[in-house]
Formats: sequence, C-alpha cells, structure tokens
Amino acid sequence: MEARQNMHFEAKPPATEAEAAETVVRVVTRIAELPADAWNALAGDSPFVQHAFLDALETTGCVGTPIGWEPVHLALFRNDRLEAAMPLYVKHHSWGEFVFDWSWADAYRRQGLAYYPKLVCCVPFSPVPGPRLLAKNDADRATLIQAALKLTRDLNCSSFHILFPTKPDHAALNATPLMHRSGFQFHWNNAGYAHFDDFLAAMTHDKRKKIRQERKKLDKLGVTFRWVEGRDSTDADWDHFMRCYADTYARHRSDPHLNRAFFADLRTNLPDNLVLIIADRNGIPIACSFCIKDSQRLYGRHWGTLEYVPGLHFETCYQQGIEYAIAHGLQVFEGGAQGEHKLARGLVPTATHSWHWLENDEFRKAVDRFLERETDAIGHYMNEFDGPFRREPPG
Repeated sequence: MEARQNMHFEAKPPATEAEAAETVVRVVTRIAELPADAWNALAGDSPFVQHAFLDALETTGCVGTPIGWEPVHLALFRNDRLEAAMPLYVKHHSWGEFVFDWSWADAYRRQGLAYYPKLVCCVPFSPVPGPRLLAKNDADRATLIQAALKLTRDLNCSSFHILFPTKPDHAALNATPLMHRSGFQFHWNNAGYAHFDDFLAAMTHDKRKKIRQERKKLDKLGVTFRWVEGRDSTDADWDHFMRCYADTYARHRSDPHLNRAFFADLRTNLPDNLVLIIADRNGIPIACSFCIKDSQRLYGRHWGTLEYVPGLHFETCYQQGIEYAIAHGLQVFEGGAQGEHKLARGLVPTATHSWHWLENDEFRKAVDRFLERETDAIGHYMNEFDGPFRREPPG
C-alpha cells in the first residue's frame, strides 16, 4: 500500500504558459488525505463523488484491500493545488460494479490468464451516472486517463475501466483508445407534472388503472408512507432501514455491502442529500426505501421489507419516489440498475456508458467486436420498446 501511495506521474510537457506550472499526478490510497473543499469543487452537484461519500466508504470499511476494493485515487496537483482527480480502485472481483464483465474474466481464466486485479474508476456499489474525471478542462481529463493507463501497467492489472461517466467526460474519452460500451437503465423524467395524478393521466389506461388499484389495496390494508429527510431522521428510522436492507440480502443468502456505520456517517456529513421512504402498517414500520438526492435528481438506492404485502415493493421503491420528485420539483428519478418491470411504473430506458481498456491485444480486439454487436442490439431495443405513456399527450 505504501509503495502505491508514493507513486506519482509527471504530466505531459506543457503546451501553454498556463500548463507550464509544476504539474504532478499522485496516487492517493486514502481520500482523507486530499482536501475536501478542493475535491468537492471538482465533483460538482453529484453526492456520490463528494469527498464525504467516498470517505465514508473507506473509514467504515465498506471498501478496502481485505474486501477487494483497494483505493488508488489519482490526484492532479498544479503548484501544490488539487486541480483534477479520479476516484479509482484496484479490484480483485467484479462485484458491486453493475457493468458486467464476468464473461470477460471467464474467457481470461479459460486461456490460463489472470483478469484480476483490474483498475476501475467508479463509485462502489452505485450504478449511478455522474462525473468520473473530476477536472475543469479536457486537457486535465486526458492527463488523468493517461496516468490511469500507466498505473494499469505499473500495477500489472489486466485492464482499466471507467463506469457510468457523463457527457463532460465523453470528449476526453473519445480521444483515447478506450473501447466504448453502451448500456441502459430505467429513469423517470418529470414532464412538468404538478401532482402525481397529472403523471398518472399521462400513462396508458391499463398502467394507470393498475397503479391506482394497488394504491387502494395498500390503503385498505392500513399501509401509509412517510418521507423522512436525512436532517430530520432519527436513530430509530435508520435502525428500521438497516433491518429492512439486511433482510433483502439475507433472502438471497448474502451480506449487505454497506454497514450501519456508513449510513450513520452519511447522516452526519450529507444530511441534506438523504431521504428515507418509510412504509407503516397500522402505525408500525414494515418497509423502507433509501434514496439520495441532488438539486435535480432523486436516486433510488436500497430497500427492504419485514413482511410481504402485495404491491408494497412497487409503491415503496417507485411510486413514492416519483411522487416525492414531483412534490419537490426534481427533474429525474433514477430507479437503479436493470429491471424491465419498471416500464409499467413510468420509468423508461435511458442510455448509460462505460469505457474499457484491456492490455492483452487479442482479447481487446475480441471484446471490441463483441461491443459493436452489443451496442447495435441495445440501440434496437431502445428504439422499439413499448412505452408506458399515451401516444397523445393528455388534455
């Protein structure tokens, strides 16, 4: 670990007088060693790449070498000021990424090659599009990419991956030899709805009817919902969420990736970005959904329930999130990875992106051919899907 922390990369020769300032890219194995204010100024509005979010993952043990997420963040300093950065991890598996490359790892294994370790730029356990090359200009973004490619070789990693970057990163990535991979998630978009009923009125008759029927059944069963802002939440609220969250994993015979200490850290340091949607039955909490928000978006992240109630999952995870977004003037509700069932709830396919570099030349060529076919198939699906909304806008 110490050897990696001491790594640094001299930036390319300056092309302008402004670039002539002393520039160096360092590997940082603990984000706490980087100035939070400077990092957050680069991260922008996204809570998932805020210094506090990434630091909480590290200090509570949710990421770290023992569990196969080794932080090796890149930090570009110019005259000792942090000017660009990249959240980066050495990975020893592919869990918690949501851009699936298990088949690539298996192909390596069958040829007697090691796919792990690999180098991944992402937010752990969060399939959320956002900035990944935290910089003010494309020149610094390009420098970060080149430093990451060099680190891939220096650490003897098989590959380098950037997961869920957004438009500001794409120009710099397009100028590199990295391979582009298309994907999609299901997002809800606010068409200027004033109330939840306005949203329902825009849906097809059968989908609108189904949602209303589910809501009536929940009401008859005594199920009500509370929106609890992070700043107003209590220990009891978070204990309830944790029981629900852990139960979801237990049903799949696994353990949660995130622990109680992580959520306590977020509650302390990012309270205005947190929302709990709590379902009560006859006044007793039975389910909970955990969301994160910024100024424009609500991100549905984790949920769980302590008892089965028909329709509870869809209401807690999707309809309540949409209603919250409408009430608070948010433009997008992101429902997380995968799940075509979300179409019936008003979420539609939205393009996502990732970029990949494989050191092995033959595998790189094979994966490039695969990605061409995959991209065509995804494009066809997104053009042909049967949406949940009326073809004509409601009157």
